[in-house]
Amino acid sequence: MNMLTTLKNSYFSEIVPKGWDMERVARCVSNPPESIEERQAFWNPGFTPVSCDSVESFNVLMGHEIAMQIRQARDEGRELILILPVGPMGMYRWAVYFLKEWGVSCSHVHGFNMDEWADENGDTLAADDPAAFTNAMLGAFYGPLGELTVPDAQRNFATKENLPRYPEKLAALRAKGAKQVMVYGIGRMCHIAFWEPHFADEFATVEEWKKQPYRLGARLHPFTIEQNAITSFRSSWPLIPCFANTIGPAIIFASDYCIGGADGVFDRGMQWQGQSLWMTLRYGPDKAVTSSFIPTMPGKLFYLEGLAGPLCADTN
Repeated sequence: MNMLTTLKNSYFSEIVPKGWDMERVARCVSNPPESIEERQAFWNPGFTPVSCDSVESFNVLMGHEIAMQIRQARDEGRELILILPVGPMGMYRWAVYFLKEWGVSCSHVHGFNMDEWADENGDTLAADDPAAFTNAMLGAFYGPLGELTVPDAQRNFATKENLPRYPEKLAALRAKGAKQVMVYGIGRMCHIAFWEPHFADEFATVEEWKKQPYRLGARLHPFTIEQNAITSFRSSWPLIPCFANTIGPAIIFASDYCIGGADGVFDRGMQWQGQSLWMTLRYGPDKAVTSSFIPTMPGKLFYLEGLAGPLCADTN
């Protein structure tokens, strides 16, 4: 007896994304941990998963990768577009550390935050609100860089006024030869940014889905709200907005290189991100599973080794 045999007529069946094939999900999470990095036919030759044995090493390695992309673009004399998340966050401390150690200025960097909490109209929290992603970025990355920081005019946040301008700003930078690097986490519902699985139902084809640049007041999945309650709001639902502004596939999958992180492991054997990681790596490209396209792009996906599993019931 399991979900596959009891899903019909259950309450749970009403919130599982329509586009998710649960038998396919079951196959994704039934692999032995040691097989997680076995290359799949749909993976890009330049895509590499990187196992980390601790949160500390995860933060250092991911931070180093971000700093290296900033340094490399500067050495090449190129403008750099950085698509940035708020979650994971520990890597920013180390990106700042390496950039300061190397004396690398970020004057050539253009930061674009991928999402922000909002209401259904797309209005966002005040920039200095403790829960605002804008505030988090200033505290974790832009502020600590000091004199090496990204210029104010080159910092972009996903507000109601600015998010619709992302496509034109990005196009202008790309026309000048800028490289686009996306830093990302993987949501419980396999979203990248807040591009949720149920959005796929609105589009007949993958091609139409991939043309979507952004969404104001995106309706969040209940499990996305629960994920954030666990990871960011100390279990409290009332603090969490039910909507967000977010970039979409047209921006996400236009990136030249991607730096991902999956660190959702707790203590006592608990975790929230193992299924999402395995679906990303094994489900195969599908518009109902946004992160399933990540392996089709060059980059590195850093993950805590505990997420590989085994994903089985704990009988202890």
